[in-house]
Amino acid sequence: MEIVRVENLSKQYGSGETVVKALNDVSFSVKKGEFVAIMGPSGSGKSTLLHMLGGVDRSTSGKVLIDNTDIYNLNETQLAIFRRRQIGLIYQFYNLIPVLSVEENITLPLLLDGHKVDKEQFNHIINILGLGNRLYHLPNQLSGGQQQRVSIGRALISNPAIILADEPTGNLDSKNSNEIIELLKMFNKTFRQTLIVITHDEQIALQADRIIAIEDGQITKNEVIRP
Repeated sequence: MEIVRVENLSKQYGSGETVVKALNDVSFSVKKGEFVAIMGPSGSGKSTLLHMLGGVDRSTSGKVLIDNTDIYNLNETQLAIFRRRQIGLIYQFYNLIPVLSVEENITLPLLLDGHKVDKEQFNHIINILGLGNRLYHLPNQLSGGQQQRVSIGRALISNPAIILADEPTGNLDSKNSNEIIELLKMFNKTFRQTLIVITHDEQIALQADRIIAIEDGQITKNEVIRP
């Protein structure tokens, strides 16, 4: 079952002679439960693509459909709600709210949506992430690896259609990097959570089901690693 479809997606900055084509007519799809790695050098357009997929920025042309919803047909309010409910975002630098505890950071998307927290689900996620003894700590009281675990919990708490991770290990040492990738893979395989990871690390990319390579705003490779 297809959960993401990208059709002729382009993103331009500027105009005339100064126009920069960050993405140029990109098309691909992602199946439900698939783990896709998107690779490319700095400036290739991979982070721009993630912003387009996440509804953080709008395209110049083309479509992004997530769970059969054309996200660019939504107005700003509708898109904000859809993003909060259906797209889990994990950033390189965590993007946690510094004055909120671990528990408050993780449950924030639900509270913003006016939904009650499912305690059983919350406790299950917390136990898997190993954060049970850190619930009332603030982000500055946590290690980098622990902060990234909190951001994973926040991304998962709403049971989104897809998880988008932008260089999720880029700010971590090798031990924590391996642990974070293993956690993401576990959620992907155990819960069939669709996972799209932006990375420049070939070793991380090779653990995915499929690698999409981008260069100069265009797809140069779309290779299945594990059918």
